[in-house]
Amino acid sequence: MLPSAPSLDRLKSLLPPERFLTQSAELAAYESDGLTAFKATPLAVAVPETQDEVIALVRACHAEGIPFVARGSGTSLSGGSMPVEGGIVITLNRLNRIVRLDHEERIAVVEAGVINTAVTLAAAPYGLLFAPDPSSQSICTIGGNIAFNSGGAHCLKYGMTSNHVLGLKAVLANGEVVEFGGASREMIGPDWTGLFVGNEGLFGIALEATLQLLPKPECYHTVLAGYHTIEQAGDAVSAIIASGLLPGAIEIMEGLAIEAAKAAVHADYPPGCDAVLIIELEGPREVVAADRARLDAILAASHPVEVRPARDANERLAIWKGRKSAFSAVGRLSPDFIVQDGVVPRRRLGEALRRIGEMSREMNIRCANVFHAGDGNLHPLILYDGREPGALHRAEQLAGRILKMCVEMGGSITGEHGVGVEKRDYLADMFSAEEIECMKRIRAAFDPLGIANPGKMFPGKEAPALTHHGLHPLEKAGVISRE
Repeated sequence: MLPSAPSLDRLKSLLPPERFLTQSAELAAYESDGLTAFKATPLAVAVPETQDEVIALVRACHAEGIPFVARGSGTSLSGGSMPVEGGIVITLNRLNRIVRLDHEERIAVVEAGVINTAVTLAAAPYGLLFAPDPSSQSICTIGGNIAFNSGGAHCLKYGMTSNHVLGLKAVLANGEVVEFGGASREMIGPDWTGLFVGNEGLFGIALEATLQLLPKPECYHTVLAGYHTIEQAGDAVSAIIASGLLPGAIEIMEGLAIEAAKAAVHADYPPGCDAVLIIELEGPREVVAADRARLDAILAASHPVEVRPARDANERLAIWKGRKSAFSAVGRLSPDFIVQDGVVPRRRLGEALRRIGEMSREMNIRCANVFHAGDGNLHPLILYDGREPGALHRAEQLAGRILKMCVEMGGSITGEHGVGVEKRDYLADMFSAEEIECMKRIRAAFDPLGIANPGKMFPGKEAPALTHHGLHPLEKAGVISRE
């Protein structure tokens, strides 16, 4: 049921008219996030500029029972920041202040709308950086990184966002303002910060975060290795990890992704290869030199077509430019694609890649594989043309089969993109009914009314499961529509 006009009037009174959007043309830009297969039109979009304005909006939503969805740059690939009809979107992009940067304590206190790379740029003069580096880091916000516990290419060595958030200030869905953690890892009591990171917006809205900064590595050694098959590249990853080496990053790109990167950014990758492996060593010069000798021996034994070390910083950046642009570059090969986000044990990477290839050929759907090989986080890009009847349906079927394979192998349905709207139907494949009920009880402790980002993550009554047969249940209810 839509909120009454007086309810909306109360929200309108909290912001100037130009920052409370209700016209259809204004709302259109917020109808979907990076998962463009689904969209919904919000009742309104609020554009606060201060933390106090966000707090006031959340408290008004709680008082009136109005659902709300927090949104940064909208780069979520699971529908995690898709709005709810009858609810509002609260955008956080204007909360973009770096409140404090202390190079001696190696911390940065930032608001939720600060762009990921802006933190590293601010810390660079002091020889520091912010380690999490998702592919969308030039546009995604810290608030979104916190909501989905983002990772990136270097999460193998440095961990996910949760490993770099020391403290949080947040407004819970009931309007309560809380502060978790602090400027030190030495805390007493429950790890509330760790619980909040990765909640997908179901607890409330992060307003401000205290981030740990790390010293910039003294030295990098980046290697590009080409292979005839993607299975060979996957087996090479297993050999590197089994040797005890801990590179800063290990990434794999498969044939279609290589083709797209070459077309989009003229990536100079070895010809005649169905897969390329990017390995980056980093640290003190002496350590990198010793690790390089071990890595060279492992790569030589993995039967590569070519091994190409970066000779300078420019070549290193060129290698990474191709990888970082892979998702958008695939748009040159297909008008539409789904980015999947499953995880498998590293020792089964080769097998997983082989099975994805078999399923892709069986269903006659092209699939470009790009992923964080170091932690087994797969990102199959499933290509389809949404103008063709049934094409999205078939692409979703393949995506579902890949997720089920990940669970069967002892992995996960998500590594960093979250469950959102896309993967709710598969939560029960990974967790028991009792475990899901426990999650719901934790959510209810933070959000008794269930108004914070409703319809995300959980299957069942609150969030009807995705289906590959006919209309999505939310479409039948008129809550969402497909493009």
